[in-house]
Amino acid sequence: MRADELDRAVSELAPRAIDLLKRLVAEPSTVGQEQGAEEVLARALESAGFAVSALPIPADIATDPAAGVPASSYEGRYDVVAQRGNPDASRTLLLNGHIDVVPADDAQGWSSPPFVPTERDGWLYGRGAGDMKGGFAAGLLAIWALDRTDPGWMTGGLSFVAAIEEEYTGNGTLAAARAGWTADAVVLLEPTELDILLAGIGIVWIGIEVDGHAAHAEAAGEAVNPILATEPIIEALQALELSMNEAHAAGDGADPAFAAIAHPYNVSIGTLHSGDWNSSVPSVARLGVRVGHPREWSSEETLARVRAAIDAETADDPWLRAHPPRLALTGFRAERYAQDPDVELVRALAAAHADVHGSEPARVSLGSTTDARFYVNQFGIPAAAYGPRTRNIHGTDEAVEIASIIDCARAIARFLHAWYREER
Repeated sequence: MRADELDRAVSELAPRAIDLLKRLVAEPSTVGQEQGAEEVLARALESAGFAVSALPIPADIATDPAAGVPASSYEGRYDVVAQRGNPDASRTLLLNGHIDVVPADDAQGWSSPPFVPTERDGWLYGRGAGDMKGGFAAGLLAIWALDRTDPGWMTGGLSFVAAIEEEYTGNGTLAAARAGWTADAVVLLEPTELDILLAGIGIVWIGIEVDGHAAHAEAAGEAVNPILATEPIIEALQALELSMNEAHAAGDGADPAFAAIAHPYNVSIGTLHSGDWNSSVPSVARLGVRVGHPREWSSEETLARVRAAIDAETADDPWLRAHPPRLALTGFRAERYAQDPDVELVRALAAAHADVHGSEPARVSLGSTTDARFYVNQFGIPAAAYGPRTRNIHGTDEAVEIASIIDCARAIARFLHAWYREER
């Protein structure tokens, strides 16, 4: 296979990949609403010669020790899984991505509607364009280009998993892996700025309920507003974040996988819900919190530490002492993971990238997580993420750089070709 012919095929097929990306972005595949985007992707996979099927998520997945805590039923919801070649071959690979996106309920600040894909200045804007539907476009573009330039390139087995709930529990990828959708190695098509992402921190989601004393606004002086009562709780969460990162900076049990990150452990207060009427003091306030935590803390220990921090901060508050906040794990119960960089998968990805760009990519860790944690921790399978450049993921005007989708596809195509060459 000549590299110039492969690159020419990538360039010629790129409009087809961007069209696929636009159709994916136009489907608002938030949690529970994944089917439209799944159908778009399934048709694209079928056109690339994959045998495609829907894999239901077991109703009892939350009982798996590695699972997150779901908020709703999995009835009628599924992963898209696909297979090309022989899954029992001596050389196999799995491409993984997630079909779900975070909400874009507050679209007021967007320069274009979040689920109307819009090209501007070399970028494609839209919720999920960067995280991570642009990765699907790059992966399929690489496969299409290889099929055109070297039809016999794939001599082993190639699997594809498009999972639900990566942004919330990870239960989609976990269910697929438990059902046997694994391989010798896994590439996750996550946005990585064309670096190779190897590690992610432990993360839990925690729901906190704070009681108040409801009343008419006219009698607010005799009531207790639970929204105001959250102030010392928020201060406790901020203090816990500070203490975790101070310990990391001081080297007190610091995790070497995140040594290059000054502030890996973030506590995000993502939601605050309370009340239903302006002229009423509400009865309860609910906080939704995401806690990044050190590797030695389990989800349950992290919950206990959050509770202890809140108890200490509110010890002198008469109302909260008499009405302690209620805490529960929700969503993520994600373990920290770190892929050994000295494995064939990472070396092969780096070599493919270097062949395109002239130098090897950075190997990076992030204060977040990916579904790679399941392959690395639960299954002992090498897994790394590699994907295009993005900006504002989870934020206003999320976008993916179109040129980086093409560059990503060029590198993935080289990687795939070299990976299966070992089978020949």
